[in-house]
Amino acid sequence: LSYEEAVEEAGFGLFHGLLLLVCGWANASDAVEILCVSFLLPTARCDLQLSSADMGLLTASIFLMMLGGYMWGYLADLRGRQRVLVISLAVNGTFGAVASLAPSFWLFLLLRFFSGVRVGGSIPVIFSYFSEFQPKMRRGAMISALATFWMAGNILAAAAWLVIPRTFLHVDLGWLDFQSWRVFVVLCSIPSLTSAFIFSLAMPESPRFLMEAGMEKEALAVFQQMYRLNHRGSRKPFPQGLSPIRQLFIGPLISRSIALLVIFYSISFYYGLWMWFPELFRRAEDGGSPCANMSQPQNLRNESCYPVKTAYMEGFVTAASNLPGNIFTILLMDTVGGKILLGSLLLSSASVFLIYVVKTKSQSLIMSCVFSGVSVISWNALDVVGTELYPTQLSSALGFFTGVGRVAAIMGNVVFGQLVDSNCAVPILLVSVLLLAGGLAALRLPGTKQMDLT
Repeated sequence: LSYEEAVEEAGFGLFHGLLLLVCGWANASDAVEILCVSFLLPTARCDLQLSSADMGLLTASIFLMMLGGYMWGYLADLRGRQRVLVISLAVNGTFGAVASLAPSFWLFLLLRFFSGVRVGGSIPVIFSYFSEFQPKMRRGAMISALATFWMAGNILAAAAWLVIPRTFLHVDLGWLDFQSWRVFVVLCSIPSLTSAFIFSLAMPESPRFLMEAGMEKEALAVFQQMYRLNHRGSRKPFPQGLSPIRQLFIGPLISRSIALLVIFYSISFYYGLWMWFPELFRRAEDGGSPCANMSQPQNLRNESCYPVKTAYMEGFVTAASNLPGNIFTILLMDTVGGKILLGSLLLSSASVFLIYVVKTKSQSLIMSCVFSGVSVISWNALDVVGTELYPTQLSSALGFFTGVGRVAAIMGNVVFGQLVDSNCAVPILLVSVLLLAGGLAALRLPGTKQMDLT
């Protein structure tokens, strides 16, 4: 039997449900780690004496995972998906927790940088690992279901309003006042650490990787494990070799690779806007659009370190707005196909433009929710298309493309940090234009609906 035939014979059932929960929790841990800084900024800026430029650097630091994306993807191809996931998740949780003890901005930034390098490992690898267990008729829906756990991570991070405003949650360590935002940082490290523990104890290596590495007996054992849980049989597949990453830009793959470069850059740049939502909502507290009340330089020591809770509640509502888009992709991904769903980038572009146009705080919140619900469709579709456009042995391709995306995410956060006080219209409208460009590029991608993994 071939690899695809063995996956089909192994069946679909309990094994895939458990796999979804474990991989989904790991995916949620990435969202928590990325958005953690966004929600603690309104409070930590006082404790660490941060300027807007400092906050831009801090939110951008997590996206330095671009430095780890290709490296971790290469290691996953060389050493195995499961091993790389265990190491990267453990490193993230460790540095995330230690960052809570940083007494200064620069040390906190350095620790967040190391955490970001690790996040670049699990994001591309987790989707490759997960997809290599899926039968082709269910692959699109299952990858979409995995992507919905990003929303769960968003909601967990948005639960900052339950922790950060609680001024009684602090401990005087003598050399450090361990305030509530530091407690929140520790809590955000728990999903990564628990994911690493579960992967190390219970999760098998990808059978596709085992076949490519010539470990046929080990691959057969994984298929037998799937069989025992799914109550169906499996057979021994044949191994295949590895292909170099340079094949992304030669022959028939070059056009799709260029299109994906544009899409990943465009869709990732909007993180500059997403990471600044809590701060923009805080600035809109007095009414008007987020850009109507530009922050003026103030003496932070005379400013409250605990902004009103509504800014956190609005962030929570915005994160929860992912739900309709996630449901939509789960139900229709295998029917409509990821290419068409990527056209939702065009709707995302329009919603971002309207965030700038609206005149009231409530209108800003509504358009932010629309953007949240539509943009998640694009991300879910991109997760599916990214795993299906290339041969499985090129799973490091996702690491390469996500690395390009993190360049855009860093630039987006730095641009927002530099311009949010002086002219926030520029970065908001730039996000809209880039999303429009990404939507047009998506029209150049081939269809992948229910295709075989090669």
